[in-house]
Amino acid sequence: MDNQQFLGLIGKMTLEEKIAQLVQLAAPFYEGVSDEGQITGPMEAMGITDSMVTNSGSILGYAGAAGAIAVQEAHLKKNPHGIPLLFMADIVHGFRTIFPVPLAIGCSWDLELAEKSSEIAAREAAVSGIHVTFAPMVDLVRDPRWGRVMESTGEDPYLNSLFARAFVRGTQGDNLKEEVERVAACVKHFAAYGAAEAGRDYNTVDLSERQMREYYLPAYKAALDEGCEMVMTSFNTVDGIPASANEKLMRGLLREEWGFDGVLISDWGAVKELIPHGVAEDEREAAYRAIRAGVDIEMMTACYVHELPELVRSGRVDEALVDEAVLRILQLKDKLGLFENPHRGANPEREAEVIFSREHRDAAYELAVKSTVLLKNEGVLPLRPEAKAALIGPFASSGDILGPWSWDGRKEDAVKLDRALAERLGEGRLTVAEGCGVESGTEEQLQEALAAAGGADVIVLALGEDSDMSGEAGSRSDIRLPQVQLDLIARIAELGKPVAAVLFNGRPLDLHGVYDRVDAVVEAWFPGSEGGAAIADILIGAADPSARLTMSFPHSVGQVPVYYNHYNTGRPQGAPDAQVRYVSQYLDAPNEPLLPFGFGLSYTTFEYGAPALSSDEMTAESPITITVDVTNTGARAGIETVQLYVRDVAGEVVRPVRELKGYAKLELAPGERGTAVFTLSEEQLRYHHSDLSFKSDPGRFEIFVGPNSRDTSNASFKLI
Repeated sequence: MDNQQFLGLIGKMTLEEKIAQLVQLAAPFYEGVSDEGQITGPMEAMGITDSMVTNSGSILGYAGAAGAIAVQEAHLKKNPHGIPLLFMADIVHGFRTIFPVPLAIGCSWDLELAEKSSEIAAREAAVSGIHVTFAPMVDLVRDPRWGRVMESTGEDPYLNSLFARAFVRGTQGDNLKEEVERVAACVKHFAAYGAAEAGRDYNTVDLSERQMREYYLPAYKAALDEGCEMVMTSFNTVDGIPASANEKLMRGLLREEWGFDGVLISDWGAVKELIPHGVAEDEREAAYRAIRAGVDIEMMTACYVHELPELVRSGRVDEALVDEAVLRILQLKDKLGLFENPHRGANPEREAEVIFSREHRDAAYELAVKSTVLLKNEGVLPLRPEAKAALIGPFASSGDILGPWSWDGRKEDAVKLDRALAERLGEGRLTVAEGCGVESGTEEQLQEALAAAGGADVIVLALGEDSDMSGEAGSRSDIRLPQVQLDLIARIAELGKPVAAVLFNGRPLDLHGVYDRVDAVVEAWFPGSEGGAAIADILIGAADPSARLTMSFPHSVGQVPVYYNHYNTGRPQGAPDAQVRYVSQYLDAPNEPLLPFGFGLSYTTFEYGAPALSSDEMTAESPITITVDVTNTGARAGIETVQLYVRDVAGEVVRPVRELKGYAKLELAPGERGTAVFTLSEEQLRYHHSDLSFKSDPGRFEIFVGPNSRDTSNASFKLI
């Protein structure tokens, strides 16, 4: 259908029918999903009528090919204009085959695998009847207290932008109408949700526009430049106005400046939440402000269907605002081919073949390996072939390694670490004990663990957070491991045997009581369905760790937010003429994080040569080339992620001490030397000035090359 046909269809619809297209309801409202009692309860609570459901535009959180087909057929029989439903869900890092959480995927620095993971998630979702996924989440994150850091790829706007594009490509493919095993992507949460004060979910965000444009907006823009079809509003305020009512942000920046003409959807309940936010007195005012801001779909509140009819009839809201929202929704349904094929990719037979297939699980395994970060290793790993090992801790036998937002992932299907490690070590080589639970334990558990450790040559501790301790509404003020796990570490360390800790978690942790007490630390994150197999292969050396952190690990929570691309101060610590006391510093902790952005170890070692520049001058027309030789000086093959950072020494406004501008992966055999080559252009040196113009400044720039943001060699050039 073309726009004229859609406009004709809109012209035939009553005002109430059009407004119903703007409401998204959860699955229990629909015929064929639940029994009558389950339907009428939430309908009555929200004041939703049968007519509103019949004319509604989208359904939230329902999947399953046969059921989706039945729900769609029942809906089309009742809908007076034959307009199909959109089925939407939060397929964040896998549908049934669960990949590592996005923060872990970011640590792979592997865009190809990231794209493949979202392609597989889309394939499983589409064949199960889903049309839209609420992903990728591209919020820049600097505060590990916020539980939703696990949904982001980290603290760097450049890297987040690359991953945003990769996730959108994998999710949507090239043609949604023809590629029925892809789904539409919805980038979230617009905007700056990752800057919530104190890391507390749903909390206030207060940023200057320049800071927001410089750091928080680039990844959203990258997703839209890749063709992302939808945008979700954030829960937070932006410059004092909640995002779902923010005309300047949504109409001004998103629609007019960026030219986005796709569908804008609120997050769950965010329109009605304008009332407790304090920008709307009641549902009528909330509906008025949201439709004025350009929110096309209201998720799971009923302000639109209750209040927009009267707002339009009274002349307070122009009916054209409703019509444009309906048009965008119909256009998305057309892009997905739903008018020709309302069931699209939903296929019960194909579903049985695709879901959790061996091919998909192999991809999940590969990404879990590539996402695992070796944080410390004092000769303990990989485990010696002849060693007898004890695997101890609450995650030794746990299937709770999928992480939040695992959709249809099943803990019972996850490959558990004890089983995988026992298979690889061989009979009689591994003893397993729980030691304690995640947050509590008994003396009996502890004694069992000490007995297991006593008969072992090396001890592997499987520790971490359960999945409810991070994710949405998973904010924590104390980001250490629970005390019972720290006590377990202390008792095991007293045995004087080699100890390696494997961490399963959704955020950077304060590692006091871990990093200082054990000989090796492996950051597994929530590694997904094949996590146990991937971590076991890392532990025995069948796979080499190559991941690098995309979010700094704080020395303590008191430093938070702590991130690599911070500003200098007028009194920087460590300057040549710095005083002892009167500088920007803590008295009781270092300024720098325990582990910086870009950090990660390997089972081999690499030596860097000095960076070489093709010229010491750059112009707008003549980029410079930077090369650095890297040699594998160890006894094993390995992958090194060579990172390029730049600092603008003197800008019109203060510039970060360094900014990531590129990276290169070198896979090197023992003794092999490779060369990382980077091209740096004037365009990459541009930033938002005080008047928000986006340009570069002539002058001196420093470049830094190394294995992370801290351990680098430098050179300089001038932009003329």
